[in-house]
Amino acid sequence: MKRLFTLRSLMIGGELLAILGIHYLTDVSLPLTAMLGIIGLLSAINLWTLLQVRSRTLVTDQAFFYQLCTDVAAIAGLLYCSGGATNPFAWLFLIPLIIAATVLSARATWVIAAFSTLCYSLLMRFYIPLGEHAHMHQNDSFSQHVLGMWFGFVMSAVLIAWFIAGMANTLRERDRALALAREKSLRDEKLVALGTLATGTAHELGTPLATIAVVARELERADIPDNMRRKLNILTGQIGRCKSALSTLSASAGEARAESGGLVPIEYFLRDLIEYWQQQRSEAHIKCNFSNENAQAAIVNDQTLIQALVNLLNNAADASQEPLIMNARWDETDVHIDILDRGSGLQDQIDNRLYQPRSSQKEFGMGLGLFLAHATIQRLDGEITLADREGGGTCSRIRIPLTKR
Repeated sequence: MKRLFTLRSLMIGGELLAILGIHYLTDVSLPLTAMLGIIGLLSAINLWTLLQVRSRTLVTDQAFFYQLCTDVAAIAGLLYCSGGATNPFAWLFLIPLIIAATVLSARATWVIAAFSTLCYSLLMRFYIPLGEHAHMHQNDSFSQHVLGMWFGFVMSAVLIAWFIAGMANTLRERDRALALAREKSLRDEKLVALGTLATGTAHELGTPLATIAVVARELERADIPDNMRRKLNILTGQIGRCKSALSTLSASAGEARAESGGLVPIEYFLRDLIEYWQQQRSEAHIKCNFSNENAQAAIVNDQTLIQALVNLLNNAADASQEPLIMNARWDETDVHIDILDRGSGLQDQIDNRLYQPRSSQKEFGMGLGLFLAHATIQRLDGEITLADREGGGTCSRIRIPLTKR
């Protein structure tokens, strides 16, 4: 918009010099009042544009489109008062069209091209002749010259709207692809850093975890009250979970485990997932609704995918006091999973938390669960979207592509 203001200011200054110079230095009589009125109106619009620039008002594509249409109308008005299509400055119609082709969408560019062509075409018939030289306009050779100028303008407008708009759109798509690639690269760097940190932490936790396991086994052999023994059994189970998680992490850092990565039917995968999660969260309740259009559909039994879905289930269970709902449906290409809770709903900044680690609001949380879940599912060419649930709460919607047998 700032560049448009500068260009329009130069155009207004050039038009004023041309009009006043022709009117006072030549014998050509121009409708000075009408032309100065058009320039005055265009100057007022340009002043309003300057105020928008200085106030940093958000300019939409639609507003910019209207600005360019205003320029086309102003050029048409000035040409009408000064010979119409016979005026050698009729090429000025191309300036708003070129700007539109480099900035706006192809549809908007074609509209401005059509509007400019319509104005140019009308100016071939409706205009105020340039004083006593009006008889030249009746000359057959000059009429052919004007028609050739019109044809050249139409060809130029079509080429600009077709090729320049297409090239500008290609450049915008390239910039968008580069931005996505940079974002993915930054996210991958964070994941590599987290993986390195996790591997080092797993190595450091091995010794104290082994010590805790030895002490727990000694306590199991000791004579302790029944209520303490029940708590000790819970503690032993949690130690087993920790050892299993460290084993999985170590295996992921080295070779893949033999029981991972196989194809399993989706319904079996989801039921095993819920059973595995409820072993960890026995106090949580969930209602499952499965709807399949393809009973033979299968999914890779990937451990990282299981961990990602468990993280999402844990987040929902932590946020909600009521039972969760899992709706799953699948066809030949994708599986769609909705996890619904009755928590406090989304926060304003929740979209950013999908793409980067944030501080957790949980007492012992690290703020990585949602970030890692998103990274894992995106690695599988899937996606996660979060939305407020009707009646309160959050809906976590997961889409995962299926693997063909």
